[in-house]
Amino acid sequence: MDSAAAVLRKTPLNAVHRASGAKMVDFGGWDMPVQYTGILDEHATVRNNVGLFDVSHMGEIEVRGPQALALVNWVSCNDAAKLQIGQAHYSGLILEGGGFVDDILVHKFADDHFFLCVNASNQDKDFAHIVEQNLFDATVENIGPTLSQIAVQGPRAVETLQKLTATALAPIKYYWFTTGEVSGVPATIARTGYTGEDGFEIYVPNSEAPRLWNELLAAGEEFGIKPAGLGARNTLRLEAAMALYGHEINDELNPLEAGLSWIVKLNKGEFLGKAKLEEIKAAGLKRKLCGFKMMGRGIGRDGYEIQVDGAKAGWVTSGGPGPTVNMNIGMCYLPVEKANTGQPIQVMIRNQAVDAEVIATPFYKRAK
Repeated sequence: MDSAAAVLRKTPLNAVHRASGAKMVDFGGWDMPVQYTGILDEHATVRNNVGLFDVSHMGEIEVRGPQALALVNWVSCNDAAKLQIGQAHYSGLILEGGGFVDDILVHKFADDHFFLCVNASNQDKDFAHIVEQNLFDATVENIGPTLSQIAVQGPRAVETLQKLTATALAPIKYYWFTTGEVSGVPATIARTGYTGEDGFEIYVPNSEAPRLWNELLAAGEEFGIKPAGLGARNTLRLEAAMALYGHEINDELNPLEAGLSWIVKLNKGEFLGKAKLEEIKAAGLKRKLCGFKMMGRGIGRDGYEIQVDGAKAGWVTSGGPGPTVNMNIGMCYLPVEKANTGQPIQVMIRNQAVDAEVIATPFYKRAK
């Protein structure tokens, strides 16, 4: 076991997690905390107060140069030309066949400088893909190994983080970012997240991450802050119906059927996969991602078969308890004609058909 653990990649906060008694797991080749006090406790803490996540395993790629925008717009489906300096958006790196290389966050620092946050397990693949597609006057650099990323999420996130920075946080709008200092550390502060709550993702040099982590815990102590692991991160994002690469999206699933047509800007000019996506749209979707709740006992786990009227119809992409909404929920792919709210379905759990029903997503939406 020790030899297997030795080959896992570790974030700069690894020793902090282990010292605090976190339960660690192999997550895509990274030694990561799945929980500290317990998934339900951490989930409730983020929904009601504030939680702290180590997301330093995520990748960061910088695109710079006179044609940085042209390269970003060629490899991604959203229109980065619409971004203002200091603004970010959700997008997809798309293959020629219409499927996902990855889903990403694009941040615009300047007309000639874009910063992409990409998924941990895909960062090397994403970097190689962008480099391969770089027929532009632009440079592509994988800066992920130099940066740590800490997410402060929950309704008390602003009050917690504000104690450590002179940067006014309240004026930063959702999906905007700024540069400044957090506890004397140069940082990029982005008002984004993956929990369905308000919050920030802070990018800092690796060497400063452990001190900053502990100072954030101290700053949020009066608000009941707790560190949260991958378990709560997953239940939180599931309630918010946010896609997870390898589940709702992959290289064989396209953004139109994944309910992400809003990130596909077919009128922005040429981009990789555009022709295929236009073809798919013109032909009409065959399947569609939708949400469901369990009516019978049990949880619809990833990969479980979905039946309609006793016949195989689709599969579960993600499923689990929804602690805030107090029901067992999930997302699945179904034929378009069966993907309507109220549609009775059955989830095959250990060869038993368990009743469920298609419902609208997101399952949880925070009050404004």
